[in-house]
Amino acid sequence: MTTDSTLRFGAQTDEVTSLLRIVNLVRTGEATTRPEIGKVTGLGRGVVSQRVDQAIAIGFLGDGDFGASSGGRAPRTLRFRSEQGRIVICALGAAHIRVGFTALDGDIIDHAHRSWDIAQGPEKTIDAVMSLVEDVLKNHPPVPVWGVVVGLPGPVDFATGQPVAPPIMPGWNGFDVRTPFEERFNAPVWVDNDSNLLALGERARRRDMLTDLIYCKIGSGVGSGLLSKGRIHRGANGAAGDIGHVRVSDSNEQCRCGKVGCLEAVAGGWALVRDAEQAIKEGATTSLAGRAKERALTLEDITLAAQAGDSLAISLVQKSAHVAGETISALVNMFNPGVIVIGGAIASAGEVFLAEVRQRVYELSLPLATRDLTITLSVNDEREPLRGGAELAREQLFDVTFPRWFAEGRPSPERTAVPA
Repeated sequence: MTTDSTLRFGAQTDEVTSLLRIVNLVRTGEATTRPEIGKVTGLGRGVVSQRVDQAIAIGFLGDGDFGASSGGRAPRTLRFRSEQGRIVICALGAAHIRVGFTALDGDIIDHAHRSWDIAQGPEKTIDAVMSLVEDVLKNHPPVPVWGVVVGLPGPVDFATGQPVAPPIMPGWNGFDVRTPFEERFNAPVWVDNDSNLLALGERARRRDMLTDLIYCKIGSGVGSGLLSKGRIHRGANGAAGDIGHVRVSDSNEQCRCGKVGCLEAVAGGWALVRDAEQAIKEGATTSLAGRAKERALTLEDITLAAQAGDSLAISLVQKSAHVAGETISALVNMFNPGVIVIGGAIASAGEVFLAEVRQRVYELSLPLATRDLTITLSVNDEREPLRGGAELAREQLFDVTFPRWFAEGRPSPERTAVPA
């Protein structure tokens, strides 16, 4: 029998490698009985039995129901004990906070949402996030947190967990987002761009671990998450996919980042609200005028009005789609995805937006790059960033860092910090 010492310090041995693989085979459902594990791994019956007993003793696996018989005694299935830990996800937007937690299999157990201006700064925002998380967790039995994911609406250095010059987040540049969560939950913490979480959420929903996909989020700002063979492409410094600040030809609009002519300054939600308010001041006939008298307009107001046939709203949405489609077409030529998903608040405009994007992409992209391309709207489920955050944590816990901590039975911040 492998000793605890061997498990701690022999993570490169064949014995421990096979143990890790068996746990992950059961966790992913690829093999759930001892005979199936033997077929997939090529290990003998005695070795499989020994490794499974070890995994059960450490606490990762448990016995399940009996499986189908192939002529002899029905084999007992194994199950991954997903109930033993939780994953906490905090998805921050420009004007909201959404938190939730899942079991280790990624199933969302509970979640909550509140409005919040992220420009209030990191200290106040993190306090608000922690309070919301506590409100959600207190309604459920205490279970150890195995990982925390924080999504931010701006560029993030994934290795350090620090925002990098985020245009709409004053005071956040270089802020240590990770440490407060590590100290509170005594668990590893990963910080990433919100568009990356949405891309991972699409991967989970489609159950396609090798997908080539671009998730384009158009809300208050504009960004994208890039999946290459199922893996997030972040770039050298975490800036990959930041299409909101690509220059739009013939535009002189001032962007919130300080530059001129950015895609976000033409196609982003705040830009559409700006243009709608200006049109109303100039006397445009629109259903939005009445709403503007009552309160500040939002992108959702514009998209809903477009769906209802308002001419001003339709023209604004189509303008956004036109310039966004041009930028997306460049990504299509360079990245050659199989799927493009349009999400964010703009998705509420439906085909009014999507039809224009499709036209521009197919018009400007290479025929080979668009031959098998699907362009679609997101499911527009408010839980998608939570689902994507759980995917990120599970990937980091069980694919990237598992050998460092599995002998302890649960992860800790020191053992699973993302290397620089």
